[in-house]
Amino acid sequence: MNNMQYSKLLILSMFLWGGGWTALKILTYDVSMDVLIFWRFFIMSLSFLPILYFLKKPIVLNRSNLKYILSSSVLNIAFMVSSFFGIKYGTASAGGVIITTLSPVMTFILVAILFRKKLQTIQYFGLAIGISGGFVMLQLSSLELFLNGSNIYFLLCAIIWAGVTLLSQYSHKHIDPIHYSFLISLIASIAAFIYAYESNLMIIFEQDREFWIALIYLTVFGQSIATTIFFMASGKLGSEKTSSYMFLVPLFALGIAWLILGEKLELHIVLGGLLSLIAVYFINKK
Repeated sequence: MNNMQYSKLLILSMFLWGGGWTALKILTYDVSMDVLIFWRFFIMSLSFLPILYFLKKPIVLNRSNLKYILSSSVLNIAFMVSSFFGIKYGTASAGGVIITTLSPVMTFILVAILFRKKLQTIQYFGLAIGISGGFVMLQLSSLELFLNGSNIYFLLCAIIWAGVTLLSQYSHKHIDPIHYSFLISLIASIAAFIYAYESNLMIIFEQDREFWIALIYLTVFGQSIATTIFFMASGKLGSEKTSSYMFLVPLFALGIAWLILGEKLELHIVLGGLLSLIAVYFINKK
């Protein structure tokens, strides 16, 4: 695939991620964190089996790729824990905005520090617009407001996902991205099962249809499909440009949260979303 095709797939991936915050909010109503994390990764692992069957490509494990898989598994679990508490005590729209607006910033900073990579002036300009868009959407007027309650968890998610993005980019040299996504979910589900073994894991079978729709959407569409696209694109386009597409997620997250959960969609949200779209353009402009 060429870069344009990857860009279109990334937009689809960002839309699926945007809906994931609403789905996660629904799931936090009646199920504990450890139970939800296990089932999320377990169902995600199962959803990869048909893909692996049609791919018909043997999975190869060695010391080179295992370090990326294990590291990313740990970060993915940490991301799930932070996002669970953030969404449980905050709003789906806030999570979609803070995490996806700050993750590209953190990624660019990590790249600049770890690899001493000098960014172009226009990229810094795009990042500034993206951050401004996030502040406009959430009406964050001070640091004190930003660091209240649930927003701290969202900030941690942004930092963690920056690490996941970098790992996914360099894992492409050692393992197929679909195998990479599958093994991450498999290892994470095993670790989550060990942690949640004494919890009531079967409680999800007592939940209603809305819960199951949200769970299937989050694990299959919002995780397996969307994350695999993200990992594939990061290897082709680079972690910096791939992460810049996350500026699109707030727009989708806010719109879906308004449609499904009834969270208010106001003028400042629309304006901030437009700023985020402009940010994607400048960051990717040569």
